Amino acid sequence: MLKIGAIVWGVTDISKAVGFWSQALDYTPKFPPEFDFAILVPRQGVGFQLSLNRVTSLHARRHHMDLFTTDLAGEVQRLLSLGATRKPWDYEDGADYVVMEDPDGNPFCVIQVS
Repeated sequence: MLKIGAIVWGVTDISKAVGFWSQALDYTPKFPPEFDFAILVPRQGVGFQLSLNRVTSLHARRHHMDLFTTDLAGEVQRLLSLGATRKPWDYEDGADYVVMEDPDGNPFCVIQVS
C-alpha cells in the first residue's frame, strides 16, 4: 500500500516560501532550511510533509494543491493577508472553491467542505 509522504513544491525563493506555507498550513521546518531546499512538517505532527525545492524557471510548475476548510471566506482572507493572491478564474455558478496563488505564483485552491 502506498500513501503520500510529501508534496514537493517548486519555488524561486525558499525563505519566502517557508514563511508563507508555515503560516498558511501551521507547519514548521523539520531542519534548518537550506538555500535550495526545505522540508516543512505539521506543527501538531499529523499529516504529510511539504518539501520546498528551489527552481530557476519562471514557467508554470505542474502541481496544484487543494486545501479543505469549513470557513472558505475566512481562510481566503487569512491567506490574502499572508501574501497569497486570487487567481483570475471563470467560476461556475455555486462554486465552492477559490483559486489562489502563493507569493511565488504557484496555484492552489481553497475548498469549502462540510
